[in-house]
Amino acid sequence: MRKRYFIFFVVCCLTTVTAQKKATAKDGDDLFRQKAFVKAAALYEQVEPSKTVLQNLGDCYFYNFQMDKAVKAYKQLFSTYKDSVQKEVYFRYANALKGITNLEKGDSIMQAYTGEAQNTVKFMKNVSRNSASSYKLQMISSEPNTGDFGISFLGSKVVFASARSGGGKSYGWNEKPYLDLFEGTVTETGQMTDVVPFSSDINTKAHESSAIFSADGKTLYFNRSGEKQNKVGEELVATIKIYKAIFEGGKWSHVTMVPFSSDSYSVEHPFLTADGKQLYFSSDMPGTIGSMDLYVVDVHEDGTYGVPQNLGATINTLHREQFPFVSTDGTLYFASDGHQGNGNLDIFMCKKISDTEFDQPVNLGSSINSEMDDFNYILDEAKSKGYFSSNRNGSDNLYTFVKEPNKLQYLVEGEVRDKKTSELLPGATVKLYDDKGVFLEAITVGKAGDFMFNTEPNKKYKIMAFKDFYIPAEADFTTSKDGKVYLDLQMKVESYYDAEDIINKKEDGTVLIELENIYFDLDKWEIKPQASQVLDVLVGLLKKYPYMEIQIGSHTDSRASSGYNLRLSNKRAASALEYLVNNGIERNRLSSVGYGETKPLIICPKNDCTEEEHATNRRCTFMIIK
Repeated sequence: MRKRYFIFFVVCCLTTVTAQKKATAKDGDDLFRQKAFVKAAALYEQVEPSKTVLQNLGDCYFYNFQMDKAVKAYKQLFSTYKDSVQKEVYFRYANALKGITNLEKGDSIMQAYTGEAQNTVKFMKNVSRNSASSYKLQMISSEPNTGDFGISFLGSKVVFASARSGGGKSYGWNEKPYLDLFEGTVTETGQMTDVVPFSSDINTKAHESSAIFSADGKTLYFNRSGEKQNKVGEELVATIKIYKAIFEGGKWSHVTMVPFSSDSYSVEHPFLTADGKQLYFSSDMPGTIGSMDLYVVDVHEDGTYGVPQNLGATINTLHREQFPFVSTDGTLYFASDGHQGNGNLDIFMCKKISDTEFDQPVNLGSSINSEMDDFNYILDEAKSKGYFSSNRNGSDNLYTFVKEPNKLQYLVEGEVRDKKTSELLPGATVKLYDDKGVFLEAITVGKAGDFMFNTEPNKKYKIMAFKDFYIPAEADFTTSKDGKVYLDLQMKVESYYDAEDIINKKEDGTVLIELENIYFDLDKWEIKPQASQVLDVLVGLLKKYPYMEIQIGSHTDSRASSGYNLRLSNKRAASALEYLVNNGIERNRLSSVGYGETKPLIICPKNDCTEEEHATNRRCTFMIIK
């Protein structure tokens, strides 16, 4: 008994001494080289923030999707050591910023990395508008924090990788359990049910993931991590390999590694074409263009393989291309962070041109791609439904999607600007009409000065922009037969005071039509011949600009009583209004008001004005309201 207590005491003492040992940067570096990023980060947080410490700390968080913490470390690194930061760190910092939706700063860092202008918001807007399809999403992971990804079809079921087993030792990279394969059923309402571990013939203590099955369900390709780390260059790496298995006698057997797997590089994310003749995968094998490239290898009838072929620079970049999926029409879907996108891994598609060539990759748009990693797209073409994986909520989760026609393709967009200054005009109203002039919809332009309308295919439309004190602008357009229309309509409207010399904007913001004065006989309000000549100029102006609305104001001198003068001025203003109506101007465009003697242009001392000053105060004003 004493011996047992003594041993316990010694162990406790040793534990205390170990716990009290001061963390060093070297300890963190050792863990970082082993890719034990969680433990390395914990040590780095305790030591002096040198250049290496800050870079590695940012990387530890970046590789575990903790983008807010990664940004904090990278920001300190760049503010202190920017002139000597390695180029590839710019790429990770930019994506970390995008991961926390700081797209503007992320673009500026990415621009410093690529040397090319970046505008993620504009790019994704254009992509999303031009995509043939949009996606309606729903998370289906039944346990959303267990790292589910790598989903594939197996008859009416799905098979996916997950860390939900919770048993055995944890993986140093993220301190989570090792991955196993699971199978389950996704209901019509998008819920994952009946989840059970996949065959124990396949699952081991290592990582298993990314299963793909032949059309008859009897051949399986999947990923399994190496049992130990090997030194590749200056790094210790447990490479990922592709294995093949055959379903016989009710179980999976003949589990063998494909011959192009290696301890020196990884081969990942296998995809077998429907005819079973080609296997696509991702790898960093010798000859790779960048971090991870997509490859294809022929599968012969005798079970042997051809030579893996790199899919080339049209698809592969200096960064990651992963998770290939090929539809029955030959369209390749894959994930990449090397092609321009929303940030981190986005899902792309490209059409097959020939046996060895694909068209330029196209981003699937912001209805499916987020600022974090989006990947592992698979599609049931007959149902226009499928699945993909994303860590947009902090960990890898499975999502189901419904593929729909992209309504954004039927949009017309544009901006309203001042014709003279080209400044945006928030508050303008834009109206949409059909080809018969029937009003369809109106939008008030916001701070960005832009507008957007849904339209229909193969139709003619007219669009008009209105702004107070501006001449309306209009444009006609026609949508194509497939409905796709993007018109960058620069609706440049001209102000009345820029268009006409007799219209002026005053310092107080009022806009006046400056005509010769209208004179009335004493105590009269009938329009005299001289006054009609002046009003005829106004009639012509109002007919030239049919959307202009004005207010007629009449003013008197101060020689009669204020009440009398107010009544007289109202009658004179109303008389001028009736003249305009009688000459073809719509009444609803006009209003009149009498001010009497309340707004004199000249204020005379002791109300003792000269005859000339009285004449100046007797006047009519024509103020533009709209």
